[in-house]
Amino acid sequence: MFTRFFARMRAFYFDNPLAVRYGVDGLLVLGAISLAVNNNSIFALRLGAGDFQLSLIHLLPQGLNMLLLIPAGLFADSLINKRRMLSGALLLAAAFFMLAGFSAFIPVHTVYFFLGFVALANVCIAMYNLTWQAFFPEVVDAEKRNAVLTFRARITMVISVIMPLVSGGILAAVPSHDGKVRVHQIFYILVGVLLIVNAFYLRRLQAVTPAAPKRVSLAQFKTAVKRLSKNKPFIGFAGVALFFHLTWHVDWTLYFIGQANYLHMNEFQLSLTGVGATLAQLVTLAFWSRQNAKHGVEKPVTFGILGLSLCPIAMILALSVPVRLGIPVFLGANFIAHMAFATIAVSFFQCLLKVVDKEYRSLSISLYTCFIMASNAIMPVAGVALYRTAGGNLYALRNVFWFVFGLRIVAAAIWWFAVAQKQQEEAL
Repeated sequence: MFTRFFARMRAFYFDNPLAVRYGVDGLLVLGAISLAVNNNSIFALRLGAGDFQLSLIHLLPQGLNMLLLIPAGLFADSLINKRRMLSGALLLAAAFFMLAGFSAFIPVHTVYFFLGFVALANVCIAMYNLTWQAFFPEVVDAEKRNAVLTFRARITMVISVIMPLVSGGILAAVPSHDGKVRVHQIFYILVGVLLIVNAFYLRRLQAVTPAAPKRVSLAQFKTAVKRLSKNKPFIGFAGVALFFHLTWHVDWTLYFIGQANYLHMNEFQLSLTGVGATLAQLVTLAFWSRQNAKHGVEKPVTFGILGLSLCPIAMILALSVPVRLGIPVFLGANFIAHMAFATIAVSFFQCLLKVVDKEYRSLSISLYTCFIMASNAIMPVAGVALYRTAGGNLYALRNVFWFVFGLRIVAAAIWWFAVAQKQQEEAL
């Protein structure tokens, strides 16, 4: 049996070497990121963070990213070899995540030092993502991208199931507060190690059709922006995508508040939330990949947005039943809500690649990402502020989630209309 398994794996590697290489990249970087993300808010709570400081976990990194991404996009476009920027960004992220773990030893303003190091680490991850997105089409031909991204998504989903279960189980088993803090610190060191390994591994990837490097200058930037301003498909996609992300980001911190303050979930139960969402994507990934191949990458995204509209309903249901039923109701409803999310994970990037200006690919991605990061910075804080304004209690939290549900239905309708209009234009 094992001989047959390894023979199939060997055959798959030789038939799909790029898929395997990007799969290993996804395994390492998503293993690190999932371990960090699943611990950032809990560690901040243990360091004494309040609701507002928890929202800063999203605000600070995205604010820095908006300042740096456009210069980074211009710089990436000027590079002959983008692999160096990929490796450098990962090495810096590794250092800052390790420092975030050691921030518990700082006696004053501990939470703010932690938030600062996490913000800097996330900026480096954003630089990695930007360069990765610009480098990917230089390595993988258009006809292979759906297959490569699907395989990479499958690998990252598996590690996103394993890592939260293991880390959450370990934290839940440690009885003392100080012991949990030490475990968190070990996790941040492991995050750094995984990123360092990936930084050296990515040097094996070679660009097949490298983009010609562009000279970095103010005149070049003005030319690029002028070109982008006339790119109607890009502007249309960015506008619709931004509205979707505004509705998606607004309740991110509110979920943690609901889980920790009202459902009283421990570390392992919190990890089950992410695990259930990832499993839902994993079991439906092949189906959505086939839909991409059959209908194009734009149309299935409508179902992904509709699925995400059920996430607020999951929390509303959990907060409306008897306390003993709240956690299982939330986990089950959250699983169902994420069954169409795989189409967003696989399709959104491909939608972007279809409309960006190939001559200014990195800058186009930078500008698009800046808009999305502005949403990610502002909307979680806005969501917490809305919750506080509404009363800051259980009743207020449920009402805010009803409001978010309505926004996501509107986002799905706008996306569906935009796709239908595009199909009509192509048919003419």
